[in-house]
Amino acid sequence: MISYLFRKEASVLTGEITAGLAQRTPLPISDSLEAFALDVEQTLERFGQLDLLIYPEMHLQGTEHLREENRAAALKDAAVRLDDPYVAAIGQIAEEHGIWLCPGSIGERDAAGGYFNTQLLFAPDGNLTASYRKMFPWRPFEPHQPGADFVVSPIEEFGDVGLSNCYDSWFPEHSRHLSWMGAGAILNIVKTTSEDREQELVLAKANAIVNQVYFLSVNCAHPIGRGRSIAVDPEGLVMGEAGLGEDTVVVSLNRERVRRVRTEGTAGTNRLWAQFQHGDAPISLPMYNGELHPARWAPRGFALDA
Repeated sequence: MISYLFRKEASVLTGEITAGLAQRTPLPISDSLEAFALDVEQTLERFGQLDLLIYPEMHLQGTEHLREENRAAALKDAAVRLDDPYVAAIGQIAEEHGIWLCPGSIGERDAAGGYFNTQLLFAPDGNLTASYRKMFPWRPFEPHQPGADFVVSPIEEFGDVGLSNCYDSWFPEHSRHLSWMGAGAILNIVKTTSEDREQELVLAKANAIVNQVYFLSVNCAHPIGRGRSIAVDPEGLVMGEAGLGEDTVVVSLNRERVRRVRTEGTAGTNRLWAQFQHGDAPISLPMYNGELHPARWAPRGFALDA
């Protein structure tokens, strides 16, 4: 933990962290933790001590080795409560290496019998610091219930990050709310096995541009997934993109860059979060039975007239 404490002190001063997007093939649902722990260890050995490591959606609960008709039942059988020893064991991997760890998502059961696709984020001390139930399951193909809560979580060395799970990126309201809640980066875990990864790359850039936020989209690798994990900066510029196979994209996230883009504008011009001024009339949103109100427009921690 000495290494982590030293990195933390340095990162707090700079507001910068190093993140790894671990594009991998899913691990078999029945026995994944040992292989996962080894991959985390080998990734850190190869790329140096990262601050944050992110894996794809349902990375620990792959069912591709099973007959197709048995996969949904296997996923449901493997779902656990968040206080289960299985979840604690993932946290121990984060603690062992002193990193922020997003292992992707797992099947979650709650006390009422709900069944969710839940993204996890562990702190360097091994504690589960945030969990997010996928709000937009890929219907009609996914059996999970939709979550109802947007989730942002502080990474002390950088600031707030928003949790986003795969198909969420197709709904602009999702990334907009995470950014409005203060997220400077969005961790979008993905398991895209279909032909629409090309469109998702466009969405990753668009979500970054219109919200002036880092957007990290981590997909699973070929031959199961379509790969092409991508990291986009707050102006929509591609920081790194993987190919089809297993790979790790390593990028730096800097909270000052987010602040500067939002204050000075994308390409020095577009100041989206300062669009409204005091005295502007609210804009009605009939679709949501609501409104855009100037006093509530700017994100947390960002002044209206900055």
